[in-house]
Amino acid sequence: MSDPAPVDVRALARRTLARNRRDVVLGVILLSLHQLAEALVPVAIGLTIDRAVVTGDVGVLALCVAGLLTLFTVLAFAYRVGARFTLRATENEAHLLRVEAARRALDPRGERSGLRTGEVLSVATSDAEQAALYVRAWAGLIAMTTAIVVTTVALLTIDVPLGVGVLVGVPVMMLLLRVPAAHITRRSEAKQATAAGATALATDLVGGLRVLMGMGAREAAAVRYRAASARALRASVSAAASNGVYRGVVSAASLLFLACVAAVSGWMALQGRLSIGELITVVGLAQFLAEPVQGLGMVGQIFATARASARRLVRLLDAPDAVAPGDRAPEGDAVVELADVTYRTLRGVDLRLEPGRTVGVLATDPRDAEALLELLSGRAAPTEVEGAVTVGGVPVHDLDLAALRAAVLVEEHGATLFEGTLRTNLATGTDRDEAHLSAALRAAGAQDLVTGHPDGLDRPITDRAANLSGGQRQRTALARALAADPPVLVLHDPTTAVDAVTEEAIARGVSALRAERVPVGATLVVTGSPALLARADEVVVLIDGRVRGRGTHADLVRDDPRYGEAVLR
Repeated sequence: MSDPAPVDVRALARRTLARNRRDVVLGVILLSLHQLAEALVPVAIGLTIDRAVVTGDVGVLALCVAGLLTLFTVLAFAYRVGARFTLRATENEAHLLRVEAARRALDPRGERSGLRTGEVLSVATSDAEQAALYVRAWAGLIAMTTAIVVTTVALLTIDVPLGVGVLVGVPVMMLLLRVPAAHITRRSEAKQATAAGATALATDLVGGLRVLMGMGAREAAAVRYRAASARALRASVSAAASNGVYRGVVSAASLLFLACVAAVSGWMALQGRLSIGELITVVGLAQFLAEPVQGLGMVGQIFATARASARRLVRLLDAPDAVAPGDRAPEGDAVVELADVTYRTLRGVDLRLEPGRTVGVLATDPRDAEALLELLSGRAAPTEVEGAVTVGGVPVHDLDLAALRAAVLVEEHGATLFEGTLRTNLATGTDRDEAHLSAALRAAGAQDLVTGHPDGLDRPITDRAANLSGGQRQRTALARALAADPPVLVLHDPTTAVDAVTEEAIARGVSALRAERVPVGATLVVTGSPALLARADEVVVLIDGRVRGRGTHADLVRDDPRYGEAVLR
């Protein structure tokens, strides 16, 4: 089960701060202390001039020097440690968001975010990292605000109109800077979206590279990716340009503000309203004030970037489940039954699979096969299904997902292998000895993967099993399904990438291994292979979504011309 997802971007931001509260609080306190110490430096210098330098009091001068040393020590220590706490909170939150996004993407219930695989990858990495910047943004906002408040109080102490001017001028300037900040948010969203689209396309192309090369479509694919990459580049350049303009506007506004404060304080000194020390304090504070004002502008940019990524992250985390499982377990034997089922292209389908039996399904339309597999795996939305689909007498949508997966294993045609070894790819989460794995490999006609390699079961498998041929990948996936030894095994076209001799050997091996299971398992094979269909106790023929024939392979070949035409080759 995944963690409860935030309902919106604000909820995600609040949760980000809440679950890192210790580091955030310590970071904010220390960074605020740094800003406080830095703001007090020009005040201390002004007091030193007025109280020690002008009067020539050596004792006071010594105290002032000691005070300045203390301020600089606190200033340096507070920043180093405070920045460490803030950085730790940011990196910890990025890790938590990555894990949460990955957990949501890998949740067995699935998700309906509408994001492609590559986009999900981008959200779980880049967007999670950017959304974690909320920690840094809030820490910076509070620290910079502290600096401005301290500076304003100091200026009010020296001269009330001057302090009021600063107090009014800073909020006005920040409000004006919100306009370009909103523009940056839109540009950042566009940048992340186009980058994710390019990543998704690259993922698809890499996954289908062999097919593209076989079709001679590699150049066309390259052109398509080049166009997607160019769009991502334009969006990135546009976002960078917006960020650059924003930084320039913030710097210009803060320097203009500093110039105004310095000019006014200089005029006040000429009028005799400020002493030399006070003038130096005011100019120093005004110069220092440029840093937190610019910092607030940068914080606005960080907020804009984090908000854009948080929206995409929330889209994934808040996506509804693709499957809504129940909490029941099968009652008795795992008998699979479809009674008058209508779903997608299927119309009024009846099918029963009992323990110890093998049923073959010939679907002349691939859509019928896909619809059947969705029903048996529990992926079909209950509102879209008419009729009854039960496992062990319990409607499939009332079953606990773990109980359903333990009872029925659906091995898709496009099964995925993972980087590691042959042994780790055959592992099914249960304690299986080497003899068990070897038996599954023999039944799948894949024993040569072990005997033909010096590492045997520890033979390395690269990413996406690129070091195996198509037939080897298919046989390994079949061996993995057989090694899992489920009560009900559903196979979809498990022999399309092998030759006829190997196909016959696999048909014999699968039939024998499933018959040896204790208790005896049930097997459903959706295929057009005559070798596999010949070993089925019953073959169900689906044409145009309806059951058009039943019987043994031999009987159907003899009595149904359409069946013979579909399977004999």
